[in-house]
Amino acid sequence: MARERGPSVRLKLTLSYTGFLMLAGALMLAAGWLFLTRVPHVGLLFLPEYQLSVARDFAPVAAVTMLFLLVFGLGGGWFLAGRVLAPLNRITEATRTAAGGSLSHRIRLPGRQDEFRELADAFDTMLGRLEAHVAEQRRFAANASHELRTPLAISKSLLDVARADPDHDTGELVERLSTVNTRAIDLTEALLLLSRAEQRSFARERVDLSLLAEEATETLLPLAEGRGVTIETGGDLAPTTGSPSLLLHLTMNLVHNAVVHNLPEGGEVRVTTLAGAAGVTLTVENTGERVGAELAATLTEPFRRGTERVHTDHAGVGLGLAIARTITEAHDGTLTPVPRPTGGLRVTVELPAAR
Repeated sequence: MARERGPSVRLKLTLSYTGFLMLAGALMLAAGWLFLTRVPHVGLLFLPEYQLSVARDFAPVAAVTMLFLLVFGLGGGWFLAGRVLAPLNRITEATRTAAGGSLSHRIRLPGRQDEFRELADAFDTMLGRLEAHVAEQRRFAANASHELRTPLAISKSLLDVARADPDHDTGELVERLSTVNTRAIDLTEALLLLSRAEQRSFARERVDLSLLAEEATETLLPLAEGRGVTIETGGDLAPTTGSPSLLLHLTMNLVHNAVVHNLPEGGEVRVTTLAGAAGVTLTVENTGERVGAELAATLTEPFRRGTERVHTDHAGVGLGLAIARTITEAHDGTLTPVPRPTGGLRVTVELPAAR
């Protein structure tokens, strides 16, 4: 909504400076007048023509002084206000540049630390985070479009083949279409869950991470036994506050990844919970192939998979750890994946403790 144009801050500061300067000058002149006309020790005070003579000589001097203070106050106030507000003008220009869509601009205000420098530094930090967030969202949208386009393209190819060869085995076609459709549904549900977690549109209640860990391991135990992986669960009661369904999904994701991305035989998964004074911790670690530190740091990005994980029968949609990280951040926590020296991965989730 357009606002009516008012006087500038520089003009307001100039008028305020001039007003205070003239008020101080008027008080000083009044003090001089009182001294000359009312102080008893002045011998000339009792002469009849004295006060008239003082008034005649004092008035022009007072008028010239007040005029000088007015001109000096306006000029000096305008100059000083411009110097003081110069950093604010740079911040305003940077804001307009950012509003136009350019997020790479930075103020980088020089000088010693003061309120304007703090504001400029905070604005630069905000621009940096916003630029990174926009770049991540654009990358995510491009990856999501690519991932969603793949099953649709496969379905179209299968249907074209079936249309060109009516005698083709429909059972095989239906089976392949079902597989592709299931993957597309899984991807769509993962995207919806990711969006829900990012918006933090959930009610918070008391949740015990140790109970969620037990539920997740019991649910995934058949999968682990089928792949020859043993699961160990232990630790303290770990009460926190949040969405039980989202936190259960977080735990299920971590345990599922630990089971699937493990050794071909004799793999192990260890799930532990720990309660501290400031927060609670859920740790999921597994055996497996060695993971580089650089690769581990990128596994929480959407649609980012390790090279050894793409060709498995449980490659997933590439959103497991990304969803886990988003759910953790939505609960004011941190998720940290760290490669184990002997192979595999250790994922640590730290959440605030329940009050």
